[in-house]
Formats: sequence, structure tokens, C-alpha cells
Amino acid sequence: MTFKLGANLAELFHNLSGDAVKRYTEMQLYHHPFSLDSQKVRLALEEKGVDYSSHRLNPLKARNLDLDFFRMNPSGKIPVFKNAELVIFDTLSIIQYIDSVNAPLGGDVVDREKMLEWMKKIDEWNPKLFTLMHVPKKYILFFTRFKRRVAVTRMAESPDLARKYHSKLRDAYATEDQLKDQDALNQSKELLINLLDDADNQLAESPYLSGEEFSMADAMFVPILARIEVLNKGDEYISSRTHLSDYWNRVKKRPSYRAVIGKYFSGWRKFRTLYSTYSVVWIRNLFRRY
Repeated sequence: MTFKLGANLAELFHNLSGDAVKRYTEMQLYHHPFSLDSQKVRLALEEKGVDYSSHRLNPLKARNLDLDFFRMNPSGKIPVFKNAELVIFDTLSIIQYIDSVNAPLGGDVVDREKMLEWMKKIDEWNPKLFTLMHVPKKYILFFTRFKRRVAVTRMAESPDLARKYHSKLRDAYATEDQLKDQDALNQSKELLINLLDDADNQLAESPYLSGEEFSMADAMFVPILARIEVLNKGDEYISSRTHLSDYWNRVKKRPSYRAVIGKYFSGWRKFRTLYSTYSVVWIRNLFRRY
């Protein structure tokens, strides 16, 4: 049973049998540490202490275009969440589903209505343009050219998926056009600034976005702050906001953060993580291993 869900969990549980809802031990996640949306879902899983099988697909190595995964999810996007016959592609819906496992994260002290408002607000901001506008163009070209070659190779290998792979190529060209559109770049930056300002104001009133305890809204928000820091923009976007800065220093100490993000991107680790990926792609390009 496959669902491309929005926020209608009532419909989800209506369509699933009781046994399927209970088979939490069969949870599987297709993800990668580089993926901001993957980080959101993994933080949610870590905070809830839910066991799951991990399948890592590095999008910079074009592993999200591998045939087996692409047949399951022709958008090629990660994360993808599976539990028995249930498959969810939408990040917000995945996190809502995870929160429904056992007691909700944060318990009764979390304002659930406010939490959902924050989750939707966070989900509305797409980090792709903001990330790419702070990455040197030579690296963007290096990885996009490689991924195009992989997509073309997969099209030849699986003609039945050619239209879907061609759609991915069109998406890549559309992103390149957006990076040349100053209005689109300014809009992405403005949306982020508004989000951070709203968060700073909220954190002046409560220690977390939805009340006195860490909730799924925080699980979705923390990776955005981590991305800002990885791009060396923390002074501009985080430190300049007093309450947000205090919050950031607190959440980085959580075991979930260390397991999901800190392990790969804290300090020198981010260079090791990125250099390893660059080296593999360089070798595959050299030997035309697409």
C-alpha cells in the first residue's frame, strides 16, 4: 500500500489494518546524512527511540537514481519511509506518522496545534536554492554533470523508466535556471529570514518551538540551523538572534543531534564527509562508471 500523504493521518489509519499499524519493527528508511529532509526524519526517529532499518543512498553519488530505488520512487527524492506495506514519500507525513508511534514526543506539555503550525511553516521553506547559492559553482557543475550522465545511462538500461529519468533531467535544468534568477534567490533568503525571526520570537517565550519540551517541530527545525552552520553562515543567521542562538547551543548537546548530524558535520568531520564523496565521484567519472 503506497501513500503520497499530506497531513491526513486519519485517512491513513482508516486505510491500514490494525496489524499493519502495529508492525513497527518493520520500519525502513531510505536516506542520507547529506539530505536535510533525511536529517529531519532521523532526528524524529532518534528522539522517539524507534528501531528501523537504515538504507543509505548518497544523492551526490546519484545513488537515488539506482534502478531498484527509482522503481519504488520515480521522483528519486529522499527520504522514503516504509512500514510493512505502507510507503510514505512526504517528509512532513513521515514525521507525523513517527510521532503517532506510542506516546507523542514531548507529551502533554507540547501544544499540538502550535506544533503542527510550525511543522507546516518549516516544511514550506525549500533549502535547495539557499544551499546551492552558497556552494562554489565549480562543485555544482561537477556533481550535476555526473548525475546527468548517470541518468542518461539508466535511461538506456531501463527504457520503461526513460520518461521518469528524463523528468529528473528537466528538474536539474530548472534548478540551474533558478540559480540564475536573482528574484528566486532573494525570495528563498527572505523566507528563511522570516522563519528564523519567527522562531527567535517564539523562543523568547518558551524553550522550544511548541512549549516546554522538544517536539517534532524542533526535529524539523534543527537541521535547518545545522545547514546554515555547515555553510558557514551561522554568524549572520543564528548568532545575530539571541534566543535562537541559545536554543541552537542547547539542541546541539542532545544525543539525537550528535547521532544524526554532529557525527558527520561537526568541526573537521564535514570536510571528511564531503571529501570522501567528491573522491568517489571523481574516480567514477575517470573510469566512466555511471
